[in-house]
Amino acid sequence: MFQFVTRVTLVAPVVCWLGYCPLATADQPSGTDAIVVDGTTFALNGDNVSYRFHVDNSTGDLFSDHFGGSVTGPIPTEISSAVNGWVGRPGRVRREFPDQGRGDFRTPAIRIRQTQGYTVSDLQYQSYEVKRGKPALSGLPSTFGDEDDVTTLIIHLYDHYSDVAADLSYSIFPKYDAIARSASITNKGQANITVESLASFSVDFPYEDLDMISLRGDWAREARRERRKVEYGSQSFGSSTGYSSHLNNPFLSLVNPSTTEASGEAWGFSLIYSGSFSVDVEKGSQGFTRALLGLNPSQLSWNLGPGETLGSPECVAVYSNNGIGGMSRSLHRLYRNNLIKSKFATDDRPPLLNSWEGLGFNYNESSIYQLAQESADLGIKLFVLDDGWFGDKYPRTSDTEGLGDWVPNPQRFPDGLAHAVNSITELKAANTSTDLRFGIWMEPEMVNPNSSLYREHPDWALHAGPYPRTERRNQLVLNVALPEVQDFIIKSVSDILNSANISYIKWDNNRGIHEMPSPSTDHSYMLGLYRVFSNLTTQFPDVLWEGCASGGGRFDPGVLQYFPQIWTSDDTDAIERITIQMGTSLAYPPSAMGAHLSAVPNQQTGRTLPVDFRGHVAMMGGSFGLELDPATTPEDDKAALPGLIELAGKVNPIILTGDMYRLSLPEDSDWPAVQFMSEDGNQTVLFYFQLNPRINHAIPWIRMQGLDSQAIYSVDGNVTYSGSTLMNIGLQFPFDTDYGSKVVFFEKQ
Repeated sequence: MFQFVTRVTLVAPVVCWLGYCPLATADQPSGTDAIVVDGTTFALNGDNVSYRFHVDNSTGDLFSDHFGGSVTGPIPTEISSAVNGWVGRPGRVRREFPDQGRGDFRTPAIRIRQTQGYTVSDLQYQSYEVKRGKPALSGLPSTFGDEDDVTTLIIHLYDHYSDVAADLSYSIFPKYDAIARSASITNKGQANITVESLASFSVDFPYEDLDMISLRGDWAREARRERRKVEYGSQSFGSSTGYSSHLNNPFLSLVNPSTTEASGEAWGFSLIYSGSFSVDVEKGSQGFTRALLGLNPSQLSWNLGPGETLGSPECVAVYSNNGIGGMSRSLHRLYRNNLIKSKFATDDRPPLLNSWEGLGFNYNESSIYQLAQESADLGIKLFVLDDGWFGDKYPRTSDTEGLGDWVPNPQRFPDGLAHAVNSITELKAANTSTDLRFGIWMEPEMVNPNSSLYREHPDWALHAGPYPRTERRNQLVLNVALPEVQDFIIKSVSDILNSANISYIKWDNNRGIHEMPSPSTDHSYMLGLYRVFSNLTTQFPDVLWEGCASGGGRFDPGVLQYFPQIWTSDDTDAIERITIQMGTSLAYPPSAMGAHLSAVPNQQTGRTLPVDFRGHVAMMGGSFGLELDPATTPEDDKAALPGLIELAGKVNPIILTGDMYRLSLPEDSDWPAVQFMSEDGNQTVLFYFQLNPRINHAIPWIRMQGLDSQAIYSVDGNVTYSGSTLMNIGLQFPFDTDYGSKVVFFEKQ
């Protein structure tokens, strides 16, 4: 038999007595403690959430007790069914960190293969620590906060048979009702072991009906919301592309069947990781629903030698009793304030024009300057030069060559890139004294076989021995797991940024990973990439970095740690973008979305939409921009652009820091609507759209949310209504045609 050893380690002293150890944060309501330890029972408490589990005295296993609305004091003991049949007791209880091989036939959170080949584990509770604040994860992005924001509980587990230790780290952010969890595995034995699967977060829900919501898609149709009932058995999704991918996003929500956007219970789980991942939702034979998020087991097989440790990515879990919208707003606030490290997280997003849709590869220094001049004349404050500016021996005049050779093309820039940049940054945005900023596109993780880099270092490209190196978009993937490749990328990007007055980088990635030398390469790649991101963003804190992966192929919290915005989709059709942006907002703040008004007919769909409609959809993202050539834009559209840029500037501070309410979804209604409210609640802006015409038919009412029911609000500076009237009756807005749109401002009086 084993003995429990309890230990409390605190950064700041806290009085503990009789095994009871409360630790409260400054923001906590009176009488509520962020972490309470009573013997071997543990409680994490937020403003509206409680997360509780305990140690089973007979086995040392961790059993889940509650994850949901706030509870205090003792809770009823769950009645377990009799142990009959093949399923042992471990398969009939709710487990906190389920291992494999001891009678629980559900999906495990951890699977370790010993040197001898067996995969049985018996991780038993040993001790705990409580820390004010939150330690960073080694080599991985993670949430952060000081002792007023967050408190951390670390549970130490040990397998006495294999000498494997596991630490579970739980950090509670009380004001967001959010818990961040990660796991680390340490080999304290004398032989090698292999970690074959490792979940960052695992939770067993009690017997009840639940729905699951996920985000699926593909290139140019990302973030399609998928809601389905959790059935008995396994319902899993993930990515094996090497990246988080367009196909599935590392996000999961579980909700009650009656839960809506505005009411009911909702749980959200968001994995802070940019590589291949796995989400498993399993309703076992007893009716419990298990949810696990973590590394993809098919791309792990991580060898641990004696003394070595593998840490999982972090997963954030939030609870809301205010529906799916409440869940999203908790994640948005947490990520804006305690995940994104950039100085631009909630400020200074200049309206930009990207050259790609306007010019493609067909440009020179003169035409680029002309496009920048036309952009400045419209009121644009950031000009972005996209693909095609680099390559000397293999000039980048198409997508067939040049990737990896990050030197300016001497034919396109005979006087050097710095000369062109200086000319452009001397321009002024219309009606301002603001210098035009300059940004540039790069794809540093990739290489064309037709490049000097590949000729010199073919071994730097990912490959699996003698197997063919499969090209996509005429390119291969550099093995960023290699330190020499990481150093090359850091130097290449640093050299460009140091060579000219460049204030913005669009970091692209245009293919998935096919051939890997081993399953563990994917995670090694991610650790290398995070080192690159950390180095560059620390070295160049005044650069605005935007992530991109053929659009939203790597729209995940791991990237957001370093880059405050991500290009949401290559599909810029405004109708499609309403769905894409609303879907993305399930987990990610609108402040992080790049969204542009593009030329028509749209390149992806061929659809022609009114310029106001396109502009209104685009300004719902934190980074508003244009994808067009003003010289070829119809005069009526061109005349409207300065006003739309000005309007985007007016709403942008609310988008960057405020709360989002999805009032009506495009999949449910011809009148999708989104509301944004400022942090102080004094300003609200409504985006309202009509997709199809309604002839000889009544007009729908749109009800606002989150207002002060007792306050009076002016509508566009004119008529006034009470908050209760706006929320319980609403307003009507007529449209004369399809593809109508309105932006309406509400001011609290």
